[in-house]
Amino acid sequence: MANIKQIAQMAGVSIATVSRVLNEHPYVKEDKRAAVLDAVAKLNYSQNMNAVHLVRGKTLMIAVILPYVNHPYFASIIDGVANAALACNYKLLLCQTDYQAEEEYKVLELLKMKQIDGIIICSKTISWDVIEPYASYGPIIACENAGDREISSVFIDHYGSFKLGMDYLITKGHQHIGYFIGRGDSYNNINRKRAYAEALQAIGETPREEWGFDRVFTFERGVEVIRQILTMKERPTALIGAGDDPAAAIVAEARKHGIRVPEDLAVIGLDNQPIAEVMGITTIEQSMKEVGGLAFQAFYERINNKDLPPTKHELPFRLIERSTV
Repeated sequence: MANIKQIAQMAGVSIATVSRVLNEHPYVKEDKRAAVLDAVAKLNYSQNMNAVHLVRGKTLMIAVILPYVNHPYFASIIDGVANAALACNYKLLLCQTDYQAEEEYKVLELLKMKQIDGIIICSKTISWDVIEPYASYGPIIACENAGDREISSVFIDHYGSFKLGMDYLITKGHQHIGYFIGRGDSYNNINRKRAYAEALQAIGETPREEWGFDRVFTFERGVEVIRQILTMKERPTALIGAGDDPAAAIVAEARKHGIRVPEDLAVIGLDNQPIAEVMGITTIEQSMKEVGGLAFQAFYERINNKDLPPTKHELPFRLIERSTV
């Protein structure tokens, strides 16, 4: 296998110049850069990336922990991370966990073994108390409020966004309100359920267990929500949820069974995905793509300045009024 000394001899430059070209150093004359690259091609040279990473102290790879890659909420975060990473010459390692703790541990161990430079966590099962010690091996960025820890956070106030939707339904005269969310014991959904319960209690209503639907991630689960409601003697007059895809399914399936939206059943989604605009679904807009971009930025700043303290960045949300309420 060719080495950089042979490349230098063929190109007629110093070994230091070859090193600068291979490491994409900007201050190299174009004729010398061209000569080095020509010699690299002729000698069929390839770098030992393990050695490069050892010299740089970086792998130029960042892992993203997420439960599902095909969910619009997480896909939007990935979109933001990927665009920001590309601009900084970083590669992504997408780690789908299906909320399995052992899969999350595997990614944390990659950080400990210096096989990645950092981790962005979209959603997880393991507690922050377990995760925090791994931050000593590299930056860990949370896409939720991780509290006062050695972990930077970029997040939406999910209690506040759900409360905004609940207050809007109540001002429209609704008291019999249900909800549909993803994993019921996640940090974000615990806050959503708290906002839901407190809004009902403020008007003298008690939350009805049968009107709360968990693990509603997909269009198919949204269809199941309506099928369950059809079996009830007492039905909710409104639903607020944690996603536009299941909201779209709820609206479509309700109309299929003669339930008028919004006259018989009002529906509020979340995220303001394209499907919400197409179907005229009232929703809470929050930019998860921006969350992803800022999460990578927080990582990049800390990997390049290890003395920086953890940061917290809260992003806004707003109600988008359409035709389903």
